[in-house]
Amino acid sequence: MRERARAVVIGGGVGGCSVLYWLARLGWDDVVLVERAELTSGSTFHSAGLVGQLRSSLSLTKMMMASIDLYRTLESEVGLETGWHEVGSLRLASSPERMEEIARQAGWAKTFGLPLELISPDEARALFPPMATDGVLGAALLPTDGYIDPSQLTFALAEGARRRGAEIEPRTRVTGLRTHRGRITAVETDRGPIETDVVVDAGGMYAREIAALADVEVPIVPMAHEYLVTKPSGLPTDMPTMRDPSLLVYFRPESGGLVMGGYERRCAPWGLDGIPADFNARLLEEDWPRFEELMENALRRVPSLADMEVVRLINGPEAFTPDGEFILGPSEVRGLWIAAGFCAHGLAGAGGMGKLVAEWIVEGTPSLDVWHMDSRRFGAPYRSRDYTLLRTKEIYETYYDVKYPGHERTAGRPLRVSPAYARLVELGAVFGEKSGWERANWFEPNAARGDEALRPRGWAGRLWSPAIGAEHCACREAGAIFDESSFAKLEVTGDGAAALLERLCGNRVARDVGRVTYTQMLNDRGGIECDFTVTRLAEHRFRIVTGTAFGRHDLAWLLEHAPDDRSVAVRDVTSQDACYGVWGPRARDLLQPLTTADLSNAAFPYMHARELAIGRVPCLALRVTYVGELGFELYCAAELGLALWDTLWEAGRDHGLVAGGYRAIDSLRLEKGYRVWGADITPEDTPYEAGLGFAVKLDKDDFLGREALTRGGEPERRLRCVVLDDPRAIALGSEPVRVGDELAGRVTSGGYGYSVERSIAYAYLPVELGPGTEVAIEIFGEWVGGTVAEEPLYDPRGERIRS
Repeated sequence: MRERARAVVIGGGVGGCSVLYWLARLGWDDVVLVERAELTSGSTFHSAGLVGQLRSSLSLTKMMMASIDLYRTLESEVGLETGWHEVGSLRLASSPERMEEIARQAGWAKTFGLPLELISPDEARALFPPMATDGVLGAALLPTDGYIDPSQLTFALAEGARRRGAEIEPRTRVTGLRTHRGRITAVETDRGPIETDVVVDAGGMYAREIAALADVEVPIVPMAHEYLVTKPSGLPTDMPTMRDPSLLVYFRPESGGLVMGGYERRCAPWGLDGIPADFNARLLEEDWPRFEELMENALRRVPSLADMEVVRLINGPEAFTPDGEFILGPSEVRGLWIAAGFCAHGLAGAGGMGKLVAEWIVEGTPSLDVWHMDSRRFGAPYRSRDYTLLRTKEIYETYYDVKYPGHERTAGRPLRVSPAYARLVELGAVFGEKSGWERANWFEPNAARGDEALRPRGWAGRLWSPAIGAEHCACREAGAIFDESSFAKLEVTGDGAAALLERLCGNRVARDVGRVTYTQMLNDRGGIECDFTVTRLAEHRFRIVTGTAFGRHDLAWLLEHAPDDRSVAVRDVTSQDACYGVWGPRARDLLQPLTTADLSNAAFPYMHARELAIGRVPCLALRVTYVGELGFELYCAAELGLALWDTLWEAGRDHGLVAGGYRAIDSLRLEKGYRVWGADITPEDTPYEAGLGFAVKLDKDDFLGREALTRGGEPERRLRCVVLDDPRAIALGSEPVRVGDELAGRVTSGGYGYSVERSIAYAYLPVELGPGTEVAIEIFGEWVGGTVAEEPLYDPRGERIRS
């Protein structure tokens, strides 16, 4: 066994072998994989093997598509069978809501480049003869899906890696991970250490305990997942796979018989106190009582299953995550990478996942926007086994549920609450959750001031209230207060703080003390990695305010690029301060009597910060806005947060102040054209494409991404604002946009603007499609006309925010 390697992959399942294959394919031949037993002996060997491509995000779908691209060619490359069967897939719709769901997915598929088509129940039965069509309204057919043999695929990937110089060491158990000053230096095994700078934890259901050797938390829970296999009964071997989400079950052909499994409502977590050291190539005992629910449902869809002879009920543990997504990428220990949490769709994504992770390791940045899969997205609450278990069980048990826009999860709540939480409850807040924080979506008593006639049609109107419009209009006409305590707050301090931020930010941020700057941090391709404001609080102290869900991402980006000389410290101070946004034309009138500081425009201009007191409470005030109105963000110590809220609320009574929620913020920001990272702007989009060129200063010293921007030339596409002809037709994201009969782009975000009284959508379109261009957006199967508009739609000269 090698004593030194460029990279060590831990885990000989399909994920680990895929990462090893791609590292070797990208030129890293000095790599080794260690496996505690034999290849495939964890969860891989008992996978059901379904491969479906269409997912809820472009990045995840691209990853699945890359898997199939590999599966089509791997057998001829290495001379070993992979068991790939490109038979297509069916997804049945057994209710009007399911028909709407597949209609929406058909729209997504157009933008993703997938040949999905909607077919009738009879057409579905012609493809899958044993199915009964009772209750089926339609189906989605994706001809390029299929299924694969998990063990054959793994052995083929291993062979491909070996041919390129990689080594595989079975029966080699990892006993420790050596680190020095926060960096990986070696893997310790029962056969001796291997020195290395890069370790990939692809341990599957064992990944959590492997990462714990370096004090890194990987929040996964093994779930006992069951499916049955029948004896051959003369069924066509080229039938597509089939899913019936209303009945919670899936099917695929198997040598003239069937494989049938699903996701039961009462799941069975396993191995919570640790996985036995000798649990290799083993299954769990058959659990027919737990499987009964799925069996009854399956018989409704395939009645002939009752006459088929069952060979075996497979019951094996599969690693699931608290949000149902992969866990990929670097950890907080430099050099330790994670490739785990496959959530029973590891075979579908393994080929593309290995490519993505290997490219990320070799090239330094991922080729796709992967934040929703990034290993660093989980925070401190997931060190709690109880919290992780609650969230993960909910994911498994609702795996096939229809998720309407604005759907909120309920498990493990409430957990993180702001100092004003009790007041929000008293005011009738309808809460959502983000990163564990309870946040007011709207305040239902405000619904009496709203207009029910504005309820959006279809899914967009399912989880909606007239209160959203009322809060929006109150902010525009008088004033609203928003609890923004959940917004992530990072502090960058030290002698090297200014230099670090200037090197990472596209805008000039090392301005005078008291200045606030809107900026992005870019990757080496010029894509937008972070989007936030930076306030210079002192010569060597800066505060970054970013989105609630993005704090850990932005913190990781800063730490990844911080110098090792300890000249810079970066801390997450989110829980340290409460924050309230007070915005609207009366915001200054409300606040001025509460402070001795001069809040006039001359004394306290836009994009500046001041230390002041509001009533009894010392605050940091930032004159910024995410809603397009005059106002301030007020930060105070968390223990003073309740006092500050009460002071503001009492003073606001005479000024028409309304408590507002995040759904109003979203509609307000849409009217102003403010972007959302992760939707409108991603690591795949440059500031020039996103219409944010004003926040880039090419004349300052070199910064990360500058070279890519300067050599990129004029962008070929731009983020455009589209107003729809039907104000009650709301685009939700990922809908296709066409001009004439040609597909031109896809929606990034959308909603209703209560001040401009229009349905608004943002989409990346070819640069020549400027304002005035007529387009159409497909919303749940219906093409709705619209027009590209000049932006912002509201207050285009920005006079209100600077008043």
